[in-house]
Amino acid sequence: MQEPEPFEPEATRRDADVTESSRANRGWWDRNADDYQVEHGTFLGDDRFVWGPEGLDEVEAELLGPPEDLKDKVILEIGSGAAQCSRWLAAQGAHPVALDLSHRQLQHALRIDGGAVPLVEADAGALPFADGSFDLACSAYGALPFVADPVRVLRDVHRVLRPGGRFVFSVTHPIRWAFPDEPGPEGLSVAASYFDRTPYVEQDDEGHAVYVEHHRTVGDRVRDIVAGGFRLVDLVEPQWPAWNTQEWGGWSPLRGNLIPGTAIFVCERS
Repeated sequence: MQEPEPFEPEATRRDADVTESSRANRGWWDRNADDYQVEHGTFLGDDRFVWGPEGLDEVEAELLGPPEDLKDKVILEIGSGAAQCSRWLAAQGAHPVALDLSHRQLQHALRIDGGAVPLVEADAGALPFADGSFDLACSAYGALPFVADPVRVLRDVHRVLRPGGRFVFSVTHPIRWAFPDEPGPEGLSVAASYFDRTPYVEQDDEGHAVYVEHHRTVGDRVRDIVAGGFRLVDLVEPQWPAWNTQEWGGWSPLRGNLIPGTAIFVCERS
C-alpha cells in the first residue's frame, strides 16, 4: 500500500485576523515544537538568553539591565518556547514566569527543568495577570511577529508592568520582508515591496491558515510602541558575528554581513 503524500501547505499573502492568526500559530507550534527543539535546541541552550539567530546574548547585551540588577525582579517572558531565557533569568536570581501559546513548547520546558520555572499557557493579547504584576518583560522572537494586533499585545504588557518597567522584544528585522527567505545569494535581491503589510500565510487545501506571520515596517513598530503606552529607549540591530557559521532558515553569515536580520526594541513603561 502506497504511503500518502505528506501535506504541503500553500504559501500565500492574504489577510488574517486576530482569531485566525492565533489559532493557526498555536497549532503550528504544537505540531512543530519537537522538530524546532531538535534543530535549534543546541544553539539556544537550556539556560541561555539569546535574542536571535545572530547569537546576541543577554550576558553581553544587558538590554534588560546589568545581570546583578535582575536579582529579585519579577519578569514575564512572552512567547517563551522551552523557557530557555527564563531559566537564565532565574540563574541571575530573578523570578521569571514563562508564557507561551503552545502547549507542546511548554512541555519541552518541563522536560528540561521539571517545572523549576513557572509556566503559563496563554495568548499574549490576553495576559492572565493582575495590573502591575511584573518589574520587567521580554520576548525573544515570541508572539509579536505572529499577532495581527500588536498594539493589543503592547497595551496588555503595559498593563501588567509596574511604572518604569522595561519591555524588550526582538522580531525579524522589517527590511527582511523585501527579500526572499533564502540564506544563499538568491536571497540578496529585493523581491517584494517593503511597504506591503499583507501577512504571510500558509494554508491547507480548504484555505484554512496553518501558519501566519505579520509584517510591520520600522515606522509601524515605533508607532505601535507609542500607542501601547511605551517610550522607545533603543533599537538594536545585531551584526552577524564571525564565530556564528550556522544557517537558520533565511538567516546566514552571507546575508547577515550585508543586511540586518533582527530588530530589538527596548521600551519603557511611562
